[in-house]
Amino acid sequence: MAKQLPAISDHLKAFIEAQHVYFVGTAAPDGHVNVSPKGMDSLRVLGPNRVAWLNVTGSGNETAAHLRQLPRMTVMFCALEGPPLILRLYGTARTVQPGDREWNDLAALFPPLPGARQVFVLDVDLVQTSCGMAVPLMDFRGDRDDLNVWAAQQTPEQLDDYRQRKNTRSIDGFATGLPDTHATVS
Repeated sequence: MAKQLPAISDHLKAFIEAQHVYFVGTAAPDGHVNVSPKGMDSLRVLGPNRVAWLNVTGSGNETAAHLRQLPRMTVMFCALEGPPLILRLYGTARTVQPGDREWNDLAALFPPLPGARQVFVLDVDLVQTSCGMAVPLMDFRGDRDDLNVWAAQQTPEQLDDYRQRKNTRSIDGFATGLPDTHATVS
């Protein structure tokens, strides 16, 4: 049975910290809904009603584009090992980028990841648990390192160029808020 809670309990915090993968859902008022899988030790519980996750350079930047238009976010965790449980965190999120006042403090919470691009901070207004009894049991074999290896092989200029080509607009054409470093200065 689903339960709705006002905050993340110590028990649920421990569950979150034990997960190897989680999913982030966002949507703008129009366009496509986005659900992204995340991993790489990139999420921290900051308090009973706040979490943050470090986002790295990837093939898109849908979350950032959606939050500029509609700052709602859902983060979902599923127990793939142990007792069944699904946990959803609902709330309002914001983007913190390198150069922003909070960047250094938030980025310091995570292991240094090549290609770190943003931190998303979610203020949680609803916590929901449900049974998860239909979610399969799966064994964790290890993290994939492909994205870190790729990012570590790029120069800062190459990473910036990639972000300018792939991460400044969503698939629906919405701006993501990354600075346009290729703009011509007059």
